[in-house]
Amino acid sequence: MNTYSVDVAVIGAGTAGLAAYRAARSHGKRVVLIEGGPYGTTCARVGCMPSKLMIAAAEAAHVVADAPSFGIHPGPAVVNGIEVMARVRSERDRFVGFVLDGVERIPREDRLQGHARFASPTQLRVDDHTVVNAKSIVIATGSSPYIPPALRPLGDRLVTNDEVFDWTDLPKSVVVVGTGVIGLEVGQALHRLGVRVVVLGRGVGLANIGDPAVLAAAREAFSDELDLQLNVQLVSAEREGGQAVLRYTDQTGALRTETVEVVLAAAGRVPNVKELGIEHAGIALDAAGLPIFNTQTMQCGSSAIFIAGDANDERPLLHEAADQGRIAGDNAGRFPEVLPGLRRTPLAIAFTDPQIAAIGRTWRTLVKGCFIVGEVSFANQGRSRVMRQNRGLLRVYAEPGTGRFIGAEIAGPRAEHLAHLLAWACQTRMTIVQMLEMPFYHPVIEEGLRTALRDAEEKLLHGLPEIEHCTDCTPGM
Repeated sequence: MNTYSVDVAVIGAGTAGLAAYRAARSHGKRVVLIEGGPYGTTCARVGCMPSKLMIAAAEAAHVVADAPSFGIHPGPAVVNGIEVMARVRSERDRFVGFVLDGVERIPREDRLQGHARFASPTQLRVDDHTVVNAKSIVIATGSSPYIPPALRPLGDRLVTNDEVFDWTDLPKSVVVVGTGVIGLEVGQALHRLGVRVVVLGRGVGLANIGDPAVLAAAREAFSDELDLQLNVQLVSAEREGGQAVLRYTDQTGALRTETVEVVLAAAGRVPNVKELGIEHAGIALDAAGLPIFNTQTMQCGSSAIFIAGDANDERPLLHEAADQGRIAGDNAGRFPEVLPGLRRTPLAIAFTDPQIAAIGRTWRTLVKGCFIVGEVSFANQGRSRVMRQNRGLLRVYAEPGTGRFIGAEIAGPRAEHLAHLLAWACQTRMTIVQMLEMPFYHPVIEEGLRTALRDAEEKLLHGLPEIEHCTDCTPGM
């Protein structure tokens, strides 16, 4: 049995773990990075990058299919699934390669391969070959797809997004179980690539939208394109003759049967903490068995253990994992001194069409009756109609009294860009009035944001709805 004695041990070499390693090293400390699986982050291997490659292919197919609406007739499109997936895999491997290059630049003596488990609050056992004694420890073990037990009888007809991007061809038919970000992104992309897709949701939610008005607009938009079945109850899932057969009751109570090539489990992800021997870490756990931690310092109680990234399930997004890893590694490297780190305005985006975004304080986190809502529908917004992307709704939230912008939810065109503007405004604590003082070009989608801000301003000043008029389509307004 080998023995390592280090200042900081980081468990997991994903986005959070790599950030934690670099931050801890910046203090001149001896740090070891422990990884139990292949190197390469979730984002690069199975998450944000390969999914966006598939979405990009789907958008290209959609543009061709929608071209006749503009009077352009390019002829029938042919989607070559083999070529689509070859590009997805090739570019995915390129992104992973960048991550692997970074890992290779880490000194060999700082890298340890194997699965780590707590033996005590300051000692880890890595497989059966190494004991690591550490003054502080960072848990950055990431997450894994959740597979509902009811789907397990499907065997090899069941996949998760961790396997989708290794496909060498597109299937002919798919049932997507789950209406979160992964389910909607991949489900819509497959549909636009010519795959017969049915999307099943246990409830009525879509992609974590909390605002009921935005949710209604999103449901209308997606239902117009997808076979979207909400409020369903799964009755059975079986593998029959090389096919997957799902039986479920729809929202009317009618029994339905779907026979498809593949079922995609997109019911969320779960933190990878169950195999850590967390019971030996000497830290408090919540009802779900996850470590209780300080969201500003990443510290678990008053211990020398910190947790970052998807493993803590707070905000399972890449940019949050990087920030949390940096904070956790910084505090692990300076322990016992612990300082709060920079936590940015919450920002989440789904790359569907229409895109979905949440910024700052969202509907679920706001106190009922203690905020003002300004909104705009994109149905008649000038630039959106020009592009035939006039679907969805934007709602901005303001604080009465101060007039400060505090958050927003969107289902609409180019929401990824609107969301960044709004996140910056929120983080700099701008008021609605200050935001309206900023320049707005014409004709742009951002004029829709201006309409929502004007609606909020009117309600802040008078508590009355703004008089309806088309300010977005009038030059010079």
